[in-house]
Amino acid sequence: MRLRQVLLILAALGMALPSGAAKSRRNGFLLEPSAVPVDEILAGGPPRDGIPALTDPDVVAASKASWQDDEVVLGVEAGAEARAYPLSILVWHEIVNDTVGGKPLLVSYCPLCGTGMVFERPIHREDARGKPMTFGVSGLLYRSGLLLYDRETESLWSQISSQAVTGPSMGRRLTLLRSRMMSWGDWRALHPSSEILSRNTGYDHPYGRGPYGEYAKSKRLLFPVMYDRSYHPKMPTVGLRVAGTAARAYPAAELIAAGGDVREQFAGHPVRIRFDPDQEVFDVEAPNEVEIVEAYWFAWVAFHPETTVFRAAER
Repeated sequence: MRLRQVLLILAALGMALPSGAAKSRRNGFLLEPSAVPVDEILAGGPPRDGIPALTDPDVVAASKASWQDDEVVLGVEAGAEARAYPLSILVWHEIVNDTVGGKPLLVSYCPLCGTGMVFERPIHREDARGKPMTFGVSGLLYRSGLLLYDRETESLWSQISSQAVTGPSMGRRLTLLRSRMMSWGDWRALHPSSEILSRNTGYDHPYGRGPYGEYAKSKRLLFPVMYDRSYHPKMPTVGLRVAGTAARAYPAAELIAAGGDVREQFAGHPVRIRFDPDQEVFDVEAPNEVEIVEAYWFAWVAFHPETTVFRAAER
């Protein structure tokens, strides 16, 4: 509760800045030119790096891990390796710069949007050695969504839209990798040789408790966002998109009404979407051309206002 109050107070102070200052610089970042409306880039409360990203964190083998089976994790496979990131850690850090299976990864989680997304870290174009970029938490939000920044060019990147919106990297896109949110027990059953983040992060955070209270269940948003109010704003939703051509949303309520298992064509591709209402877990089968994003309803539709929506009654 205390952290939420601090976030709201600091956000209000940030939004009260003179318009000229707000448009030119915030949290130390130049905001112009910008690929998004500058007036919609808001201070989230904490300063730059006030939420500390993790880099090359300690991990433990599944066989030695002490996490409970019902711990929700964001899991990813890369090369021949699998790794899980507990949300109870991600909620306090939001970004992990990691390497799995020889691939440099950017693991990100936005508690306000319910989005866990894993990207391949891009190469810094001006580094002759081909070194991958590293990312931090800017403390800024766009449409309530996480804005990351890369430490090499200090460009701001939108997690949900998966592209840089300010700075020298503006317009550059991140490569979204397949990942899943599920219980640690289920992930471990699928990937018995998986590794998982250790609680030994170097930070003294209460990883058993989240800082956002009942936010995920309430209809209240902490920051102003324009969105379609057809569903509860925090309705679990899986969104599919093909870059630049199509976007489609599958709200959990519609999947449940359709029996929890939907097969259809999306943008010319066969897809299958399943939803387990007991565990609130999505399982999506789609070709690699289709990007998969799990998000709260408000977040998906705010970033994809042109989205079509699967409705069970229209089958």
